[in-house]
Amino acid sequence: MSDGVSRGTTPSAPDVARRVFTSERLPLAERYAELLATEGVVRGLIGPREAPRLWDRHLLNSAVLAEAIPEGSSVCDIGTGAGLPGLVVAIARPDLQVTLVEPLLRRTTFLEKVVEELGLAHVTVRRGRAEELHGEQVFDVVTSRAVAPLERLLGWSMPLASPTGATVAMKGRTVHDEIDSAASFLLKWRCGAPEVSEVGVGIVDPPTTVVRVPWADPSQIGWPLARDAKRRRTKRGPRAAK
Repeated sequence: MSDGVSRGTTPSAPDVARRVFTSERLPLAERYAELLATEGVVRGLIGPREAPRLWDRHLLNSAVLAEAIPEGSSVCDIGTGAGLPGLVVAIARPDLQVTLVEPLLRRTTFLEKVVEELGLAHVTVRRGRAEELHGEQVFDVVTSRAVAPLERLLGWSMPLASPTGATVAMKGRTVHDEIDSAASFLLKWRCGAPEVSEVGVGIVDPPTTVVRVPWADPSQIGWPLARDAKRRRTKRGPRAAK
């Protein structure tokens, strides 16, 4: 990372950060914050006005998502951008295996450099879109932050969730409206009932709203049906063209 970038805009970690990062992991979080406030701004990953409020608005808000992730889970963070929330969760939780999925090269280049510098051997950076992993990998937990409305988000994330896994997405005040709008999708693809909760109570204000969507029945998940339907459409196509 370039030492020519001014580091004067990097805020120091607030005392409350010690409640989500251990003494061994906090220096890594502080270095990541420094890189975001410098290299991240230069690369256009975050706006310069965001740098002074990185901890309250971004890092702590993302770190508390770890409360909703079981120990030892494999995690896929789709549309991770500059690493929010996936990279922050990985810093806080070395017990997790985290894959960061992001289509833009300038972002994955930054993420790869951060992962290498911080020595995060349990983190993999994958350049591409979430749907490019469909049918290739599955994970215990699929996370995201401000990626898309719930119905569209589930179309990307649920095919990546293992039969006993779930989508765990950070959402805002409209989460219940999004759940209502996604009702037909949830039923069609055999998703379980969405569970809304708050994490980070007493750490971030307001607490982070999280929606968790599992499969309704691990033995009858919706994704294989979608894959079979796609295969049937592909077979019908050439016949229709004759």
